[in-house]
Amino acid sequence: MIQIGKTCKLEVVKQVDFGVYLDAKEMGQVLLPRKSVPKDCRVGDLVNVFLYLDSEDMIIATTSRPYAQVGQFAYLEAKENGPYGTFLDWGLEKDLLLPFGEQHREIEVGKSYLVYIYTSHVDDRIVASAKVDKFLDLTQPTFRVDEEVNLIIGGTTDLGYKAIINNTHWGVLYKNEVYTRLSFGQKLKGFIKRMRSDGKIDLILQKGAKEELDKHSVTIMIKLKQAGGFLPLNDKTDADIIYSQLSMSKKAFKKSIGGLYKSKQITISPDGIRLAD
Repeated sequence: MIQIGKTCKLEVVKQVDFGVYLDAKEMGQVLLPRKSVPKDCRVGDLVNVFLYLDSEDMIIATTSRPYAQVGQFAYLEAKENGPYGTFLDWGLEKDLLLPFGEQHREIEVGKSYLVYIYTSHVDDRIVASAKVDKFLDLTQPTFRVDEEVNLIIGGTTDLGYKAIINNTHWGVLYKNEVYTRLSFGQKLKGFIKRMRSDGKIDLILQKGAKEELDKHSVTIMIKLKQAGGFLPLNDKTDADIIYSQLSMSKKAFKKSIGGLYKSKQITISPDGIRLAD
């Protein structure tokens, strides 16, 4: 279905001096301005475009991509305040309006805020809301344990980090299981660790499954060979140092070197680990 505020693939049906017209089905023909027309574009070609309303409320296409589309959350910078709200930079020439009624606190120009992008039912304009909770899914989630999901960091708690899962539900990354620096608004991959009986969702950035540990073992062996057979890392090494050098948690590292030691591929000493002779 073709929608304003989302990307779609449309057919070129007419060429004019100032661009090309695309067949947007029930929306009619939509202009793709000349500056956005791909090189050697011809009638009959299919072009990936994003549809939005220009300053005169006309539907227009662009081959540029916004930082997020309708139905998604994004961490966007406030550019300026206007009479109806704050304008946010979302990657297009026309900025995105965050109406005053959708702000839960005063917005400061130059700072970034987590918002949800949606189409207003009143006038079909694409707008943002900083009141993100009301756009999350309140139904029982159907995620599976170990399922890979898309996360966006939405805040911190005493337990760790709150993250929005697949643009639908809140989840928690526990701080004692996070081994890298996370920032507000950051997008990353994660996994479902536990679906709790109270409806809350626990997350983790690295699976503890055997196949994942095998990948960590391979990483350690490659790093050892690249380093001439020795790494000054062991089970006493700080977790941040392990993560910075190997991109894995200390728990995964300890399990992996334990397996490599048992299979006699490495030796472990107080100063680090070595490839076995």
